[in-house]
Amino acid sequence: MKNLDLNLLPQLQVLLELRNVSRAAERLQLSQPATSAAMARLRRHFDDELLVRNGRTYDLTPFAQSLVPLVDEAMLHIQRATRVRSGFDPATSEREFVIAASDYAAALIVGPLRGILGKEAPRVSVDVIPTAGTGIQGRLADYLKIDMLVGPMGYQMQGASKQVFRDSFVAIADAGNPLLQQPHLTFADLATVPHAVGYFGEGISTPADKLFEAAGIQRRVAAVVAGFLSLPLLVEGTDLLALVPRMLAARAQRGADIAVLEFSEGMEASLVEAMYWHPSQTEDPASVWLRSVVQRSCARLHELYPVTAHPVAISAGDAA
Repeated sequence: MKNLDLNLLPQLQVLLELRNVSRAAERLQLSQPATSAAMARLRRHFDDELLVRNGRTYDLTPFAQSLVPLVDEAMLHIQRATRVRSGFDPATSEREFVIAASDYAAALIVGPLRGILGKEAPRVSVDVIPTAGTGIQGRLADYLKIDMLVGPMGYQMQGASKQVFRDSFVAIADAGNPLLQQPHLTFADLATVPHAVGYFGEGISTPADKLFEAAGIQRRVAAVVAGFLSLPLLVEGTDLLALVPRMLAARAQRGADIAVLEFSEGMEASLVEAMYWHPSQTEDPASVWLRSVVQRSCARLHELYPVTAHPVAISAGDAA
């Protein structure tokens, strides 16, 4: 990128991502003629078309495809360089951080995180944005937009990482569900009632999904929603059953008339959450502090969200 006007880098990054001049202009909050002019300058500089028409859409040229990781990395270093400080003092800083997290993780950690911020960093702001619908999937390029991602382990997310908490799945049902009247409950009994399930994307299986797959049991899915957070609301007052992380069930119990059914020993489906960040931020004082805040927030979760379980646990039965 020798002799490239660095003011063109943001336009180049967005054009490579969106592959459309009009949409890039909207994202950049520039006029379409200004964005088209930037595109023309970029084409002249690289002596490459960058975008080529394919029917009603545009594709990146092979050269443009090779530019994507280089431009993302260059923009990352520029953004980081503008934040360089000799030190970081949370008590006086007015820094704005962005954490991407699932609805489930955000529902658990925001409370204790806000408590720590109030004591240590009253002028620091931490915006928690959803991973669903934002295109953030744990790729290195995503860290151009965020400071940290909190998400599950085992899904090939990139970046440096550290485990922050572990949870396990339980079944939830309305407190009046007839299933709760049975003196014994087996895993196979769960297949006799309709289920509400969370959807996280094509081909993505949760530990709860894998629990049924391993047992060879087909659920009767009656409702599908994005994520876990709304499942307790669907279950309450209906005949539906759902599998959700234990601490989310505990949190939902505070305001919903639902019963929580635990699985017997040996049937646990675990969910391990971690924080992810760009490796270049590992030694940055502000990033180190933010990770400390998240770590300390998560250390209190099991204390904050105790569950009241139904007296009858779900046993393996014939599904073992």
